[in-house]
Amino acid sequence: MQRVAIIGASMTRFGQRDAWVRELLAEAGQAALADAGVAGDDLDHLYVSNMASGEFEGQTGVPNALAHDLAAQPAYTARIDQTSSSGGAGVYAAWQSVASGASDLTMLVGGEKMTHRSTAEATDVIASLTHPVEYKHGVTLPSFAGLTARLYLDTYDAPRESLGKVAVKNHRNGVDNPHAQFRKEVDLETVLDSPVVADPLRLYDFCPITDGSAALVFCPESVAAEYVPEDEYAVISGIGGATDTHVVHERADPTTMGGVVDSSATAYEMAGIGPDDVDVAELHDMFTILEFLQSEDLGFFEKGEGWRAVEAGVTDRDGDLPINTSGGLKSKGHPLGASGVAQVYEIVKQVTGDAGPRQVDADTGLACNVGGFGNCVTTAILEGSQ
Repeated sequence: MQRVAIIGASMTRFGQRDAWVRELLAEAGQAALADAGVAGDDLDHLYVSNMASGEFEGQTGVPNALAHDLAAQPAYTARIDQTSSSGGAGVYAAWQSVASGASDLTMLVGGEKMTHRSTAEATDVIASLTHPVEYKHGVTLPSFAGLTARLYLDTYDAPRESLGKVAVKNHRNGVDNPHAQFRKEVDLETVLDSPVVADPLRLYDFCPITDGSAALVFCPESVAAEYVPEDEYAVISGIGGATDTHVVHERADPTTMGGVVDSSATAYEMAGIGPDDVDVAELHDMFTILEFLQSEDLGFFEKGEGWRAVEAGVTDRDGDLPINTSGGLKSKGHPLGASGVAQVYEIVKQVTGDAGPRQVDADTGLACNVGGFGNCVTTAILEGSQ
């Protein structure tokens, strides 16, 4: 099995965009090709991470359309749909294509167009990923988040303010991300006084509905330096994917995300490292409570201690383990199929020293992309090439 490098990375501006998904995908794809110094017809495989272009805008066949727009024929194309972890699943598929030797040059583009739909319509599309038994009772992902947040706060004696501090931190990080949807700081009082959405979670505990795309170009590590200078590419040293029970209420402990535990164990073993070796992480904070759960299930902190780490500033950009230097989904935005790709984009920038004002001291980074409420997860570990 070959080691895989990422030699090109791009990300569009996230937020409310006039462009449709096909245009968003092409924008990111063209920029990633330019970053890698390759042409569309150099690609062997072209993957598109997308959850719901059919449901949101009646657009199907997006990988084939993108191949046309990037002049990538005759590349093999496929759409990767793994709900809100479609981006991470796409990273896994692109990595597999190169690691197996099936492709010498693969591109992944993730994207979603959502903001033209109302909040109720978008929520219903997203809620369709829940189990039918739960869906018919009106269960949505925000309701799962509220129930789990209440259980976590009560079980681990965590103050409500600790969740608010996740939002404050990630908004502060997003100010320095030119691609982020919300480039503004918020204070704790604003977060805690915002409208209740799913008690105890309020408006600022949730990520926004977003349009946007991101792209990555993969090749064998052995030839990466033929495309870009050695200090400008990252290597995927470990990756793992896993699922958890589809029916959330059947989990023994709803505050433990089994898919995060299992996928990260696989990634750590492949990379030959442990949680203490990670310098920076991008976590799937669709809701603030998810940052606590993932940081614990990834092994960064003991169970029930994630909130204490936030309170102590450990996860701040200048802390011992910066989390969501990009602003996270909370500030950067969450265009479903693009989010996992954008997480890896941020880690590539960090481990290659190209993150600008967001830069932290990082040789090894981790990205964890979650589908649904932990139903499916991909965890990737990246290292700088030097």
